[in-house]
Amino acid sequence: MPHERRTSIWPFVILAAVAGAAAGRLIGVPSTSVNDPSAPPREITARGDLASDEQSTIEIFKRVSPSVVYITNIAVGRDRYNFNAIEIPQGTGSGFVWSAEGYIVTNFHVLENASAARVTLSNHKTYDAKPVGGEATKDIAVLKIDAKGETLQPIPVGSSRDLVVGQKVFAIGNPFGLDQTLTTGVISALGREIRGPTNRIIAGTIQTDAAINPGNSGGPLLDSAGRLIGMTTSIVSPSGAYAGIGFAIPVDTIQTIVTQLIQHGRVVRPGLGILPDEGLIGRALAVHGVLFTRVIPGSGAEHAGLRATRISETDTIQLGDVIEKIDDTKIDSLDDLHKFLDAHKVGDEVRVTVRRNGKLETFSVPLQDVSVSR
Repeated sequence: MPHERRTSIWPFVILAAVAGAAAGRLIGVPSTSVNDPSAPPREITARGDLASDEQSTIEIFKRVSPSVVYITNIAVGRDRYNFNAIEIPQGTGSGFVWSAEGYIVTNFHVLENASAARVTLSNHKTYDAKPVGGEATKDIAVLKIDAKGETLQPIPVGSSRDLVVGQKVFAIGNPFGLDQTLTTGVISALGREIRGPTNRIIAGTIQTDAAINPGNSGGPLLDSAGRLIGMTTSIVSPSGAYAGIGFAIPVDTIQTIVTQLIQHGRVVRPGLGILPDEGLIGRALAVHGVLFTRVIPGSGAEHAGLRATRISETDTIQLGDVIEKIDDTKIDSLDDLHKFLDAHKVGDEVRVTVRRNGKLETFSVPLQDVSVSR
């Protein structure tokens, strides 16, 4: 085996330390031998025109940023000394102007547990906001402000139907309370599934690498034409801050939900007329499919003759129907049921296949409005 030459690194370490110490002694020590009091400032080099993509980004921000707002979630508490009611800011988020009448759109979770909310426009004027309605399962909420004398600029609305992976996107919001912040990126993926405030899946979301941080929630995601294509809502990050994976609710979903909230104060959601088991009984019985613990009186499920699982007077579980398929869609979980219903509307007639006493039976059930005002 050939002899290996070994060189000690210590002389180099010592030399570097000595040099560093000498440099440290020179820092901040004036020297008349090197100063030139007549030295002029450097001439500024002309930069020329901005690149076309820079100009486009600047134009998008100038055009759309007046539509982006800052939202403060307020709780009402009591002064510990005189017990008077006091307002306590408990969170902030983003939103955008939906219409010139003062409707503001944001995430449901931005306003969760709020006693009141305030909206600050891009010109820094602040207004008290009234709740219009919210849909927690889609993480969408609508507020209304009375901005008399103010010319509100509704955000341009696009479509999420024809989005493609790789196209440029722009996010404007208020991360960490820093208002009117622009970040850029691309669409990283489409059709993602995330969990909303109610732990239900929000399907079809947009994944982007545009920087999204706490406070961005509820802000707009824009395409290169400056149109709304989504609403930033969540991130995936071990630290809770930007890690390159953010999600936005697609604008086509926003259009549907917001229109209904403004019209009715609630969203008309289709259902079978059952109260599903949240998984506790199903897991205990190792059931594959969805069982339910109640059939709503007068519902399509009741008229079809569906049977609920119930607990008898002797505290034993009496297994009812287990939903295994609706139309041609296999239903293995509550998430599957929710996704199926989200793709349908009130009045649709569906074929519900259940397992009853070990055998499969199919019933025709009309979907009905199971929404409640929020």
